[in-house]
Amino acid sequence: MGFDRDQMVRLANLHGPVVRVVVADIAGSTPREVGASLVVWADGQEGTIGGGTLEHEATLAARRMLAEGGAARVDRLPLGPTLGQCCGGAVVLLSEPWDGARLAALAGPLVARPLPGQSPDMPLTVRRLMAKARGEGALPAARVVQGWFVEPFARPKRDLWVWGAGHVGRAIVATMATLPDLRITWVDTAADRFPDLPDGVVQRIAANPADLVAEAPASAEHLVLTFSHALDLELCHRLLSHGFVRLGLIGSETKWARFRSRLQALGHAAERIGRIQCPIGRVEYGKHPQAIAIGVAAEFLEQGRERKSGATDGALSA
Repeated sequence: MGFDRDQMVRLANLHGPVVRVVVADIAGSTPREVGASLVVWADGQEGTIGGGTLEHEATLAARRMLAEGGAARVDRLPLGPTLGQCCGGAVVLLSEPWDGARLAALAGPLVARPLPGQSPDMPLTVRRLMAKARGEGALPAARVVQGWFVEPFARPKRDLWVWGAGHVGRAIVATMATLPDLRITWVDTAADRFPDLPDGVVQRIAANPADLVAEAPASAEHLVLTFSHALDLELCHRLLSHGFVRLGLIGSETKWARFRSRLQALGHAAERIGRIQCPIGRVEYGKHPQAIAIGVAAEFLEQGRERKSGATDGALSA
């Protein structure tokens, strides 16, 4: 999570000036964490800061800001007394107007600016954070520092390559495309095999998709679900040689038994083949594409939680 400049540029190009509402600070129980954001324009919005009433009121205030040409504002809101919500905590919202010119002037990797009413002179602590981010690539979490709000540019923490744009591929991408900190690369053989791409999804087209395996980072996760068993096998063969964090293959137990035998014949050790998960998703959810997608997404989120807690796993775990 962070300042998504690509999203902001896209929305400003489509709608003109927009207002970004970001959770700058929290205390106690709150709907979302620091850094959660909502982008508002005259007749639409994207993102969420959660909270129902909180987001509704923030959206109305953002539209008033757009209509009246207001400057940035900061609101400190105890959720119970102010909005009648049951969370019991308090949030600080920073609402800022952004346009193409202001976005073009940003220089990463941190976005740092004073909260309304604070000194425009950058504090030494913020200068040090900026220098460390530029020199060492150390990006702090979004937070208020001596009256300034500092947040890193958004960058993906996980790479997911989806091989195949059939019914299951479409359901998986539609379900997962809006997850934060995730970059999806979607591969198939022709442009007409894809639906309209969700924002941020990278489309790759190749007559032989397996030729693109060499371009995938070794830290990527993969879901192989093409229209061809022969192509699925070739992708698994190349990915086993290339390296990956996790690899899931769509198919039945019978398909998986045949693939294990064929991959062994291609020279792969049984232990390495065992890193592939087949079938993918949650079998108990059923075989409908959307049911598979929900199961895959649930596993993906669980793996992210395990990764944060320090657990490691060699395959897409069931």
